[in-house]
Amino acid sequence: MLKVGLLGAGRIGQVHAVNIAGNARSTLVAVSDVYEQAAEKLAGDYGAEARTSEAILNDPAIDAVLIATSTDTHSDLIEAATAAGKAVLCEKPVDLSLERAKACLAAASDTGRPVMIGFNRRFDPNFSALKEASLRGEIGKSELLALTSFDPAPPPVSYIKVSGGLFRDMMIHDFDMANFLMGERPVTIRAVGSSIVDPEIGAAGDVDTAVVTMTYADGKIAVIKNSRRAVYGYDQRVELLGSEGLLQAQNMLENTVVKSTVAGVSSAKPTYFFLERYMPAYATEWEAFVAAALDGTDMPVTLEDGIAALAMAEAATQSAKSGQVVEIDY
Repeated sequence: MLKVGLLGAGRIGQVHAVNIAGNARSTLVAVSDVYEQAAEKLAGDYGAEARTSEAILNDPAIDAVLIATSTDTHSDLIEAATAAGKAVLCEKPVDLSLERAKACLAAASDTGRPVMIGFNRRFDPNFSALKEASLRGEIGKSELLALTSFDPAPPPVSYIKVSGGLFRDMMIHDFDMANFLMGERPVTIRAVGSSIVDPEIGAAGDVDTAVVTMTYADGKIAVIKNSRRAVYGYDQRVELLGSEGLLQAQNMLENTVVKSTVAGVSSAKPTYFFLERYMPAYATEWEAFVAAALDGTDMPVTLEDGIAALAMAEAATQSAKSGQVVEIDY
């Protein structure tokens, strides 16, 4: 049984608490949050204790921690947790700074403790099935990848100001998905971004609409499209073109009913947001982490994977500001 401390009792912390408590091989021991009442409420829901993060990290009876705190705390907590001998699952991104994230990797590696980064989309059954079909050679050699990721509505500007920007906060999922599906990392990136959804986002120094084009050493291309607003729901699609065919993963819909009449054909909208869309993926992600922590198998998403996605995000940010193609420094 994996004894777990949860650092962070916000929205994503609450998602993880469900999966920690619901897994037959893990138990939620303690919860911390900067807002003590939030920690007490969440801990009470699952028969755990509300403690400080320091107390959780210093408890030798706790085997692992899940870090669901603000991004600017991630590297420090990864280092402290691994130094304390604990396995770690940390939400993305590793840090807002690539340099700091690399220092975190060096420190954590010295401890020998396993670290997993929470790129939950790798565990979505549809994306996983597409990946497996590609590995089986069902469409020949992969040549062109297209990733679409549109949120239904932008977050508050107060969040935007501390998020690190669209490329580090939102598109970083797509950077990791590109690495996952292509099985290799791109060498150059060209990014274009603008603020057309909410002028306040632009005033805060960020973009809300962006397109990135990435090239690989052998000439393959990947294109990522992000928007903070899609009024019809959470748009999450993948298209992979190969030398012998095409693989597609379509949106998850609110229901599968299709109406066909003389007026036309209509179906339900995509599910509204990430909680509706990716809850099964979060559960599978946690199951994979528990198996690696208890059985000693390799972590399926490593700290190195997190740093690679962050390097791509930093290069995209640089490209969007300069208007130039940027070589990615991993």
